[in-house]
Amino acid sequence: MPRVQVDSETFGRFAEGVARFMGTAKFLVYMTVIVVVWVIWNLMAIFTLRWDPYPFILLNLFFSTQASYSAPLILLAQNRQEDRDRMSLAEDRRVAAQSRSDMDFLAREVAAIRMQMGELATRDYIRSEMRDELRDQLREELKAALSDLDGQEESAQAGEEITAEGAGQS
Repeated sequence: MPRVQVDSETFGRFAEGVARFMGTAKFLVYMTVIVVVWVIWNLMAIFTLRWDPYPFILLNLFFSTQASYSAPLILLAQNRQEDRDRMSLAEDRRVAAQSRSDMDFLAREVAAIRMQMGELATRDYIRSEMRDELRDQLREELKAALSDLDGQEESAQAGEEITAEGAGQS
C-alpha cells in the first residue's frame, strides 16, 4: 500500500488559513446565505427540484462533515500558534536575560569608573592646586625681592653714611 507523504509545514499553513477564514464575518455571511437559500429552495421548489426535503438531512450531513474537518484544522492551527508563542517567549526570556547581564556588567563598570574617578584628581582640583602653588611661589619671590630691595637700600644708606663720615673727617 503506498504511503501518502504530506509536508507538515504546507499543511499547517493550509490549516491556519482555513481556521483564519472560518473566524471571519465573511465566512459567517457565506454560510448563512447558503443555508437560507438551501432551506428556501427545498421548501418552495416543486417536488422534482427538491433534493433535500424538510428535515434537511443532507444539509445536516454537510454541517457534520464541515465540523468534523474544521475542528481538527482549528486545533492544528492553535497548536502551531502555541508553538510559535512558546518559541517567542523563550527568545524573549533569553534576550531579557542577556539584557540583564549586560546591564549588570555596565553597572559594575560605571561603579568601577566612579571609584577610580574618586581617586583621581579632577581637572578643576588640579587647576586650583596649581593656582594656589603659583600664588604661594610668587609671594615668596616677591618677599625675597622686597627684602633684597630693602637690603640694598640699607646698604646704600650705610654706604652713603660711611662716605659722608669719611668726607666729614677729611
